[in-house]
Amino acid sequence: MKVLLIHAKEFYYRARSKAISDAEPLSEAPESLHLSNALIAFTTVEDVDAQAPKDVAKKAALDIDELARQLKVENVLIYPYAHLSSKLAPPHIALNVLKLLQDELEAISERAYNVYRAPFGWYKEFKVHCLGHPLSELSRSYTPQAIVRPKVEKRYYILTPEGEVYDPQDYLSRASKELQILIEKEALGKEIGEVKNPVNEVCSKFGFEWEPMGDYGHMRYEPHASLIVDAVSEYAWALARSLGIPVLKVRGTNMFDLASKPVYEHAQLYGDRLYELWTDRKHLVLRYAACHQQFAMLKDYVLSYKDLPLGMFEVADSYRLEQSGEVTLCFRLRRFYMPDLHILTKDIEEAVKISEKLQEVIHREARKLGQEYYAVYNVTEDFWEQKRDMLLELIRRDGKPALITLYPAGIYYWVVNVEYHIIDSAGRPREIATYQFDIGNAKRFGIKYVDENNEERYPVIIHTALIGSVERYIYMVFDSAIKAEKRGETPYIPTWLSPIQVRLIPLNPKENEQMSYAEKVADLLEENMIRVDIDDRDISLGRRIRDAAREWIPYIAVIGERELKTGTLNVTIRKTNDRITMKPEDLVQKLLEEIKGYPRAQPTLPRYVSKRPSLVYLEKKIAV
Repeated sequence: MKVLLIHAKEFYYRARSKAISDAEPLSEAPESLHLSNALIAFTTVEDVDAQAPKDVAKKAALDIDELARQLKVENVLIYPYAHLSSKLAPPHIALNVLKLLQDELEAISERAYNVYRAPFGWYKEFKVHCLGHPLSELSRSYTPQAIVRPKVEKRYYILTPEGEVYDPQDYLSRASKELQILIEKEALGKEIGEVKNPVNEVCSKFGFEWEPMGDYGHMRYEPHASLIVDAVSEYAWALARSLGIPVLKVRGTNMFDLASKPVYEHAQLYGDRLYELWTDRKHLVLRYAACHQQFAMLKDYVLSYKDLPLGMFEVADSYRLEQSGEVTLCFRLRRFYMPDLHILTKDIEEAVKISEKLQEVIHREARKLGQEYYAVYNVTEDFWEQKRDMLLELIRRDGKPALITLYPAGIYYWVVNVEYHIIDSAGRPREIATYQFDIGNAKRFGIKYVDENNEERYPVIIHTALIGSVERYIYMVFDSAIKAEKRGETPYIPTWLSPIQVRLIPLNPKENEQMSYAEKVADLLEENMIRVDIDDRDISLGRRIRDAAREWIPYIAVIGERELKTGTLNVTIRKTNDRITMKPEDLVQKLLEEIKGYPRAQPTLPRYVSKRPSLVYLEKKIAV
């Protein structure tokens, strides 16, 4: 808090017009005032004052009271003044602190002087006659004592699909190996320690790299990585549309004003890993998911119970200020893409019903990659006590015991927050997909619907990322490849995600007929939206085949004199290591069947390998 103190022979003000939309009603503070022999406290409440508003108000009150008694003033006026700092508190916080300051002064003044407060959030005209003595113009600054957040007390249980409840330590001996790892890490606090993670190498291999000229935890996406991100983003949207409910796709800004009360309150509930910045006098938070944008839109919709359930989707660039030592390539990032889906439901019962489809999709998509999810259910104590039957229904659908983490009621906006973890190739739990039941933000943001009785109600909002963040899903894909290699199989990624799906290699690229045939085949593949390139470099066939294998290209087709004569291709299939002869039309049909139902992202590199610059990330010597 910053305060400019003026000892005035006379002071007059009058409120003229609102400076902000949520200005204080004039019924709560005098619209105009004319004072004599007054101490005017021009007061700016800063963002840091929100940490301990009572503490900073008390400090300022004690100081102002001492000066008022010394000057023997008849009146003290607290005058909101936003011009002493560039880092202002949100309006609702500032008004609260000003009211606390008034209360503190009234409590300690012992009627030695009158205490007034000018209305907050108004443009005001004022006239001041400063007395001009050594104590008539003073400035003060007050910093609140930092408050240590109380540690949230959590309790842990294991809940089985049969409804049995166990202490995590007691359940270890009967848990699967993967569930043991999750229990030990999450409930028992066992540290796994430093383990080399081979997934990082595969991320780097495909062009997911740290940006050394940016902040910690910010990646750059080379051409292969860029294509994979595009494909996964589109797939996340396709999955959202497949749920059988209306879903709206939107796009929005990535920063929101903490002066907005719902934004501020949501940020406070979220925690301490906020990416914040100041522009002019605005204190902004970079979004950590799509919540703010989607809620800001939904509050303006006129909704009926007939419109629900209703989904809203965005692949949101999201920001979380993870500790620099915690960031992990493709997994724990400060900036990432979140395919965020919010579903408005009439009540908690409908939310539980809708979540059945979410769980089905979540588990199916992990199993397509050969992965299994193990769930952590973060649950509030009131939901645990009053809605155990609903919780049990959710766990039965998962089909395996879940780790329950119990939180005190009312400290977050959700009552159930489910984290789905895989156990990766390095033996660590890794949260990928998630969903949660939000009972607080509809009221906070003013999102309403009209029920069957024509009464306004607040919906329950499901938050979900069906495949996790884009980067975490990609992490799971690469982890599946590592696990396949550990089983003695050739590591691969699904064909629909492969940056290049077919590479054509003319045996002699200087031979016009071979190149002409390769171009004809490439045209056919591209007509069917299959990503193809031609390795036309004048180097050995063995080197070109090795380079294609190093890029994990699913289909490598060699073209020589025999293929020209027979109108065929000599195709090596990476996943099975089969080498077969097939016609171009047959290759197209095989690929179309394999990528059916998946997005068709556009290529991110030129058709001819010789036309590409030296791609550093493809030149790296990667063990896998």
